[in-house]
Amino acid sequence: MKRKNEVLIGFLCILLSVACTDVDENVYDKYEANEFYGTPEGSDVALAAVYAQVAGNWDGVGYAGADNGWYDLNAMSSDEQVIPHRNTGDWQLDFARTFKHEWLPSDLMVNNTWNWLYRSIFNANLAVDQLVSANADASKIAEAKVLRAFFYYLLIDDYGSVPFYTENNITVDQIPQASRIEVYDFIVTELTESVDLLSAERGGDYYGRFNKWAGYALLAKVYLNAEVYTGVAQWQACLDVCEAISEGGFSLHTAAESESSPFSSQYYDLFGDVLPEDETILAMYASVNIVSRNIYGVRTLFGSHGQEVFGYSGWNGTIVPKQYFLQYDENDIRRKQFIFGEQPGGVNYSTDVTSLDDPGAAPQAGIRGLKFYPAGTMDGGGASNDFPIYRYADILLMQAECNVRLGNASEAKPFIDIVRERAGLSALEANPTITDVYNERTFELNWEGHRRQDMIRFGTFLQPNEFRGASSEFRKLFPIPTSALDANPGLQQNPGY
Repeated sequence: MKRKNEVLIGFLCILLSVACTDVDENVYDKYEANEFYGTPEGSDVALAAVYAQVAGNWDGVGYAGADNGWYDLNAMSSDEQVIPHRNTGDWQLDFARTFKHEWLPSDLMVNNTWNWLYRSIFNANLAVDQLVSANADASKIAEAKVLRAFFYYLLIDDYGSVPFYTENNITVDQIPQASRIEVYDFIVTELTESVDLLSAERGGDYYGRFNKWAGYALLAKVYLNAEVYTGVAQWQACLDVCEAISEGGFSLHTAAESESSPFSSQYYDLFGDVLPEDETILAMYASVNIVSRNIYGVRTLFGSHGQEVFGYSGWNGTIVPKQYFLQYDENDIRRKQFIFGEQPGGVNYSTDVTSLDDPGAAPQAGIRGLKFYPAGTMDGGGASNDFPIYRYADILLMQAECNVRLGNASEAKPFIDIVRERAGLSALEANPTITDVYNERTFELNWEGHRRQDMIRFGTFLQPNEFRGASSEFRKLFPIPTSALDANPGLQQNPGY
């Protein structure tokens, strides 16, 4: 906790020192401003404004941590979680409609995600310009470019062909729409030219920042999904980058028993207040009421259950669909995150949910998920769990997937087995199939923002489930928001909308 607070306070001080400048007495001309951004302190100011967009908070801002933004749009359009409308009238219908693949171009989450990503790109463009103009250290310029590539990657993953610009001297109505392939090529070029310029330092000041290893993880993700984006697979390129990450000295965090850890397993420290640096490659900060927050534990529990366990009322929101939960082996320590049956506070969660929206679910219907068991400073608005954007277990499973897809199943087996064995399961009896890889990603990475992307890549996203029939092909992309089309008449809507 001490290390996280030091880093957070450092970032806040950087921002506050700029905000508190007395502009009536100190007027900086362009030359002086350029000099400022060329200093280590000035470079950090430029970057801090971009990183501030990564941290999740209210109004759909951020990568994860709060609600109605990128995380909810991507997680609840998959099969791993949903907030049902309750038959008592609680909760908006947006989450249930997203799970049922009934979203519209005017939906709040669709708009919030789009607006957040373009706000982030604007800030990243500004940082790149400030740092380049000031002839800042090459590693800082590279960091700003990698951040921009990160946001464009999230954009093409969700929306396909999108407005594309790298300089802010253009009005919204004039920003040209680039194809998904064109933006993909830009992302790959930016990353391959920039990642090796990033710091190789792990943890410390680079906990929560793009260092070399986090940059490689982003590039690996881009290559992993290249066939979806461009029609041309890049399995070997992805594998090569994953192997480069292995040089960073990462390892799987222990899952040893510990009474001080949630569910008595140190595995769940991976989702706590400060994430273990042995496995965490890139984390998102969360310190409730200071920088961001993490609502995912409090949002899932029924009111009196949360009150009894954590001292504040739960929101009775997110549930885990029964079909998803039933895939887990009873001996899997990752199954412990799912809560059902009798609980403190006079609560009894049923595993069956008969309706998501009309008339909705009963108040205590649905399995609850506590992967992000509330940690650190907490209140009714959330907790201080940091969020793992990239961790080493994901990289190992990417290596397994690429090897299987390249016909090297025997070479894939050790990567899956080590993840399984950490979870308390036995090694696979035979070389893994692509289904084995998919299943292990299901068990290991739920609620971490990867599921929709995985389902699309493995061809399961459009399949029917207990709450809807098969979806149409166009649902693999979200629509460009109506407000964006109104602001830029040159944009073309995605097919089907």
